[in-house]
Amino acid sequence: MSLLDQLTTDMKQAMKQKDKERLSTIRMMKSSLQNEAIHLGKDLSDEEILVVLSRELKQRKDSLQEFEQAGREDLVGNVMNEIKVVEGYMPRQLSDDELSQMVDQAIQEVGASSKADMGKVMEVIMPKVRGRADGGKVNKLVHIRLS
Repeated sequence: MSLLDQLTTDMKQAMKQKDKERLSTIRMMKSSLQNEAIHLGKDLSDEEILVVLSRELKQRKDSLQEFEQAGREDLVGNVMNEIKVVEGYMPRQLSDDELSQMVDQAIQEVGASSKADMGKVMEVIMPKVRGRADGGKVNKLVHIRLS
């Protein structure tokens, strides 16, 4: 079952269970996916769906951080619930050790030796970790390794 089919099935289930928060989040995800499909002019592959969901997850995490800083506890709970729902559709996240190994392999593969090679390393590693690791975290790790 594709990710889009799973979202549709889960949306119907949330409607039947009258789970308004989950339903709202799933509708938001489906809307983002539909907008992306229209923008690209084609149906999305599972990899493209993961890219969109990763973007949605990042937006929610950024919002959560801002709401916490502003002391908006009423919105923090809502955003945390949205994050849990979106994470349910994401693949298992890479552990720090797994990510470190992948970064080291990418550095060896490219033959990187300085910060000037950072773009080459990122170009190799990002397709491998897409949806399974935060890009900012990968960037920091590559930066540390090349320092």
